[in-house]
Amino acid sequence: MTLSPAAVQIRERTNRELIDLLREAGEHLPAAERDDFSSFFDRFGEAKIVMLGESTHGTSEFYRARASITRQLIEHHSFNIVAVEADWPDATTIDHLVRQLPSEQPLERPFERFPTWMWRNIEVKQFVDYLRIHNDACRAERKVQFRGLDVYSLRSSIAAVIAYLERVDPERARAARERYSCLTPWQADPAGYGHAVMFGRDTCEDEVVAQLRELLAQRLSYAERDGEAFFNAAQNARIVRAAEQYYRIMYRGSTESWNLRDRHMFDTLQYLMQQRGPQAKAVVWAHNSHIGNAAATSMGWAGEFNIGELARNSYGDEAALIGFGTDRGTVAAATDWGGEMEIKSVRPAREDSYEYLFHRTGLARSLTDFRPPGRGELRDRLTGPRLERAIGVVYRPETERLSHYFEAVLPDQFDAFVWFEETNAVTALATRAASGAAETYPFGF
Repeated sequence: MTLSPAAVQIRERTNRELIDLLREAGEHLPAAERDDFSSFFDRFGEAKIVMLGESTHGTSEFYRARASITRQLIEHHSFNIVAVEADWPDATTIDHLVRQLPSEQPLERPFERFPTWMWRNIEVKQFVDYLRIHNDACRAERKVQFRGLDVYSLRSSIAAVIAYLERVDPERARAARERYSCLTPWQADPAGYGHAVMFGRDTCEDEVVAQLRELLAQRLSYAERDGEAFFNAAQNARIVRAAEQYYRIMYRGSTESWNLRDRHMFDTLQYLMQQRGPQAKAVVWAHNSHIGNAAATSMGWAGEFNIGELARNSYGDEAALIGFGTDRGTVAAATDWGGEMEIKSVRPAREDSYEYLFHRTGLARSLTDFRPPGRGELRDRLTGPRLERAIGVVYRPETERLSHYFEAVLPDQFDAFVWFEETNAVTALATRAASGAAETYPFGF
């Protein structure tokens, strides 16, 4: 729709006023590699949960900034869980590495399922190296955990449950294998299970629920032998149950499957907090669309919720939700789901977006904290819905307005917003198929 000249003038005047407010509120950040970068985030150290977002899944600055902030929270504020938007079994491999946990079975190379670059990149490897060194100097009970929150690991979670039971209770392992055989035809293509159910195939719901219940019924005897191993097996059984539900309902509509996934991720975070006890403090790494309060976005207005909204409702001010954004640069992304990673140029932000306002402040890097009482005018002026950009593992700049923008109320969505004027793609590490060469466990080069 073309605006009249008068409407254009009003919009420009409103934008100038907002830009001035944002420039005044924005705290200039040094580069993420500088020691003083992370100190800007000490203000969030009293929270129980700090959620660190990203507006794309393939931007180096976001990963490096989150790593720096997380180090500060670990070293100065006693955070002891890092929970990421990744599959539990893959993250377990990293967790065993950084905490030097014994394993009774060979650990798999992690993050080899699309999108490999999202976690298999040099920025994550550097953070994992830091966690391992940090934990080497800590007693076992103080070591920082690295955990996955996502729901997609049907095949590897089934294998993990059976492998655990084969070690501790072979008779029940046979029963688990029989129950999970219902899903065997679809382990390599779980979406096919949902398609088959849609066309009348019996579900496997009863079998996966029965297996989870039986495993939990044995918690006292199993956990007494090895509490860590049982916790891992129980979580994998929960994932099988959630994944069965997820793929069964995915063809009904995006809202129901989205809500199931984010409910599972939040429940997993809750299990982690409970397992760690009263001193639990977690940093969450996930996309803005997961960690911002969905109630302040068009997602929420359409019936979707996310882990940010659930955390806000459960923890109140003890949950800090921090979004990240950029104007332009490059990003690692695919053109289609399951496609090859490409280094794509990110288009400059639209003039009707929040990103455009931050771009116009002239600040190359900034932190805008919406919480202080003195920010009331800024919050009020930003409350009208405005476009916000979200790039996942797929980026299609030619359809960017339709594919990558949604409406939001930024100061209600986030407690604070980290801005990078120009950003660069992550540096992906080779997968097994691509490398065929000697590797540095658990990441290959």
